[in-house]
Amino acid sequence: MTTQQAPVDTPVLVVGGGPVGAVLALELAHHGVPCVLVERATTPSRHPKMDYVNGRSMELLRRLGVAAMIRARGISADHRANFLWSRSFAEAPVHVWDHPSVTELTQRYADRNDGSVPVETYQRVQGSLLEDLVRGQAREHPLVDLREGWSFVDLDDAADDEAADAVVVTVEELATGTRHRIRAGYLVGCDGANSAVRRRLDIGVDAAGPSTHHCSVYFRSADPLLRRHGRAFVTVAAHGLTLVSRDEQDTWTGSLLLPDAEPFTADPVAVMRERLGADFAVDEVLSVARWTGQLAVATAYRRGRVFLAGDSAHHFYPTGGHGANTGLADAVDLGWKLAATVSGWGGPGLLDSYEAERRPVATFNAEMCANLMEVWRRFGRMARAGVSREHLAGFLAQEAHQADNVGIHFGYRYDTSPIVCHEPGPVPSWEWRRIVPTTWPGGRAPSLRLADGSHLHDRLGRELTLVDLSGTNAGERMAKEAERQAIPVTYLPIDDPAVRACWERDLVLVRPDHHVAWRGDSVPDGLPAVFDRVCGH
Repeated sequence: MTTQQAPVDTPVLVVGGGPVGAVLALELAHHGVPCVLVERATTPSRHPKMDYVNGRSMELLRRLGVAAMIRARGISADHRANFLWSRSFAEAPVHVWDHPSVTELTQRYADRNDGSVPVETYQRVQGSLLEDLVRGQAREHPLVDLREGWSFVDLDDAADDEAADAVVVTVEELATGTRHRIRAGYLVGCDGANSAVRRRLDIGVDAAGPSTHHCSVYFRSADPLLRRHGRAFVTVAAHGLTLVSRDEQDTWTGSLLLPDAEPFTADPVAVMRERLGADFAVDEVLSVARWTGQLAVATAYRRGRVFLAGDSAHHFYPTGGHGANTGLADAVDLGWKLAATVSGWGGPGLLDSYEAERRPVATFNAEMCANLMEVWRRFGRMARAGVSREHLAGFLAQEAHQADNVGIHFGYRYDTSPIVCHEPGPVPSWEWRRIVPTTWPGGRAPSLRLADGSHLHDRLGRELTLVDLSGTNAGERMAKEAERQAIPVTYLPIDDPAVRACWERDLVLVRPDHHVAWRGDSVPDGLPAVFDRVCGH
């Protein structure tokens, strides 16, 4: 083993090139900030870990120019995302949760322009394919120095010193054993649930409940028996199997719940057949993985110049698609704030706000994931105990809202963020099944189609945007003040009755992640203080 002594300078070092780390690198590049991205693997994970990118994540990825590419490589827009609940494949399903296809949702939203519909709907795509796509984009971007086959080793003891001007990280080229010391302005650990960065910082996790043990089989089967009861995205078998259709063709994952952490010596394919109640043919086993499930959130998201994002900061079950989507939003939130700090217009409070904004979202999403997992467990317990089909079906029908949860994905608000100009008065409601259109500070700005057919979100700038709906260019003075303070603000006068009816104020300041930072009907007297707050000064 050799060590390269000369440090390599980079504004940001990202450890982990999965979907979260690659998107973080692309977000930094989107704002003109270079980074080094190290990833120990040289190819995407063979075993898929997720396959559902929610509509909010697709909106965030649209800003980076990769949403259309993901749709082109993902599952056809015509396939639904149904959940099928089964006691045994020898009989009809107990119940089916119907989840509309992308095509159906697009048609449903076509005539609505009141801010209650998203710019993008969800997209099913294999996690390994998503990883390949976004890492490929990072590999090709001139501002991203992607080093595949490199691994994080250690960081200097001054990493948690906020007064330090950099963090020195040791990384290793796995093929040669050569170690390098990289001097970075900031380090972000996106290296998964067993994060070496988090362990090095000695940051613990707050666990919600005990961990569970699983075995997942990734396999190919063209046996029509698996479609006996129609197409389903997810099949939940009462005896401890979750079957996921990965590509709506012949690729599947079967996840088995195991009783304990002891070695699992049985034939997993035989166990899948037994628990599903169907002797289906398996053409090829692609991979088998043992994993431990847990709901947990890191006790801290930052130590000095080192941050955590994605699975490094929170652990979810794959059920419900919360994990990857929470992580992608982490990457965007932290990415624009790091870029603003490196570029000089962001103050120290900007990075302080990352944990204040994202940790409550992760905690809430973990609880929502627990809700869905509890339906899984109750269904299995009751079915195995002989509860009637009618009772089971009624119970599942009552819980069908679990899959109709657009409010979870789009409705989170940064209510306690130190960089949002909060206001008094009654707070708009939050709803599980719908997007509540409001520009209440901290929430996502409503999306609408303009008279020319374009989307308002597509007109927003890369940094801050001041949307002026006054009709009198009342916000020009505010835009000029931003220019005087060297704050990048896109001034966007809009003359559109649909937007005016929904956006509630004449002037709305929108952040790079499309969350509202401030709003008002006139330029405030303490205008410099508004910018100081929003920019973290």
